This record gives sequence, C-alpha cells and structure tokens, in this order.
Amino acid sequence: MTGVRVLTSHREPGPTTNPYITMLTTALRRTPGVEVVTFSYRAALLGRYDVVHLHWPETILGQGGRRRSGRLVRWVLAALLLVRLTIARTPVVRTMHNVELPADASGAQRLLLRWFDRLTTHRIVLNDRTDCPGPSTTIPHGHYRDWYTGPRSPAVPGRLQYVGLVRRYKGVEGLVEAFRSVADDSLTLGIAGAASSPGLAATITDLANGDPRVTLGFGYLSDDELVAAVTAAELVVLPYRFMHNSGTVLAALSLDRPVLVPDTPVNADLSAEVGPGWIHTFTGDLTAGAVEAALAAAREPRAASPDLSAREWDDAGQAHLAIYRLALSRAGSRTRSATPRARASA
Repeated sequence: MTGVRVLTSHREPGPTTNPYITMLTTALRRTPGVEVVTFSYRAALLGRYDVVHLHWPETILGQGGRRRSGRLVRWVLAALLLVRLTIARTPVVRTMHNVELPADASGAQRLLLRWFDRLTTHRIVLNDRTDCPGPSTTIPHGHYRDWYTGPRSPAVPGRLQYVGLVRRYKGVEGLVEAFRSVADDSLTLGIAGAASSPGLAATITDLANGDPRVTLGFGYLSDDELVAAVTAAELVVLPYRFMHNSGTVLAALSLDRPVLVPDTPVNADLSAEVGPGWIHTFTGDLTAGAVEAALAAAREPRAASPDLSAREWDDAGQAHLAIYRLALSRAGSRTRSATPRARASA
C-alpha cells in the first residue's frame, strides 16, 4: 500500500519541544507507510505532502517577534498555506489538545484558526469526553515513563508541588492563597515553571511573601529538574480553573506521584483507569481544607504504580496512519480501504 507523506504543524523536535510531540514523531517515523515532514513555510507552501496534521495550529501563526511587521508576515504566509490547502483539497487531521481558541488570539488569528477548523477532515481526541464537530477518533495521550528517566528524588514528607507553565487559567495564585491558609507548619509548597508574563510572576511572588514554606522557581524546567521536583513531592497539585487534557497529570503519574486536580468527567475517567489512590479532586475554588484532605488521602496505601497500560506508545504510529488514510479517503484524494479503530491505544 502506498505510503502517506504527512506535514506536521511543528518543527523538527529539539531539546525544549513538548515531549508528546517528540515521542509521537518518533513513533510515526518508525511506522512503515508514514513519512513525516516537519513544518517550515518552505515545505508547507512549496513541498509535497498528502496530509497535514495539526496539533496547536496557533503555533503556525506564531508571534513573529515583537514587531507587528513580523506578525503580519506570519499571518500572510499562513493565509497562503490555507489557500493552497483549500485549492488542493489536502486533507487536514487535527489533534484536539484544547477545545477552545487561545484566549489571547487576535481577531486576525481567530479568523485564520477558524479557517483551519473548516478545512479539518478528521479529528483525533485524547479522551472520549471531547466534544468536537465532524468525525473523530480517540487515541489516548501516551505516558511519559520512557521519557522521564532522570534521577528521582526521595519523597519529602509534607511536600506539595506545582510544575509546568504558569498561566492565569492554571490557578497558581489560588493555590498559593489556599496553602497560606493551611495551619500545618510541617507542609511546604513548591512552584516550578516558566510564568507566562512578568506580571503574573510578580502577583504570585506578592501572594507568597511572608510564608517561608513556599518556594518559587519561575523558569524553564529541564527534564531532570522536572523529575527531581515531581518525585520530591508527596502530592502534585494542579489547581487549574479549567482542565480538559493535561500532559502534566500524566507526567506526575508516570513518575508514580499522586495528583490533586479539578473534579471533571475526564479526571474521573482517568481515576477509574489508573486505579485508586492516584487521582484526588477538588470542586470549585481550591481551599486549604481540600489540600489537607487530598494529602491525607494520598498517604493511604495504594499500588506501587498507576495503571498506564492503555497509554503505551507501541501502537501510536499505526493508529495515526489509519486515520491519515481515512482522511485521504474522505477527502477524495486517494482510495483507501483501511479504517481506524473506534478507540486506539497510544
């Protein structure tokens, strides 16, 4: 059967690339029948490919540096790409990492992103709860057990830890406020990750001032630093105001650490999947009581590791290839007989 040449929406993976993208690219490249072309505007506008696979399409638009002229150049190039895809009827596959448009997208960016949406032939969802238009297939987000292999820290009694990018919607300010209301002086809280803006970092710093139990580390985390921070914790706290898919939850579970997350249907499903004692939840605004209750529950006996067997990477390439072929068939570009499973393991 003829192979499929796939243009991705990300550039060649590097040291700071999202590990999900790196692991998926590796899985695709070792899958017979798939040729991966990583993104550049030269490849996108002038190259040959059969299918486009989008992850975060806003990365194609970029920011173009600080100058408005740079942003405008990116938007014009994106519009030219969209014209090519429209005229050539190139099928577009989209992995739905997020269900909403970026909150900080400009009017022009929103227009272009909606154009990408209209061209999307098939969507890959990371959980069965994702509601999206048109045909879709679930391929669960793979685990990170083979990725985070750095030295582990012994768990520090009473240590709570937030890791990952610090953004407004992730509720880190509320976590610091809730923790400061915890009376137990034996507990400590660490915040580790790059802040989305100096203003947000300053706000969190002001909230933490005066409490020596809180340690702030705003900046990019290397893989080994993330492993050390997560494994030093008794409980990883991710106080998001909105959570649908979270690679950080899977990173913590891959490192055998329990998590406190918002009470959502997706997290309830994940709790049932990985086994008792690993997922702890809160409703509404995070409170000191919710933090203390989750830590107490996390200290109860549980299995040595969560069950992540449904999230192996071995079949990820084949699962994606089946979807690429289906998208080609639906777009009328080629005749393909393969169809994807309703639910595939990644």
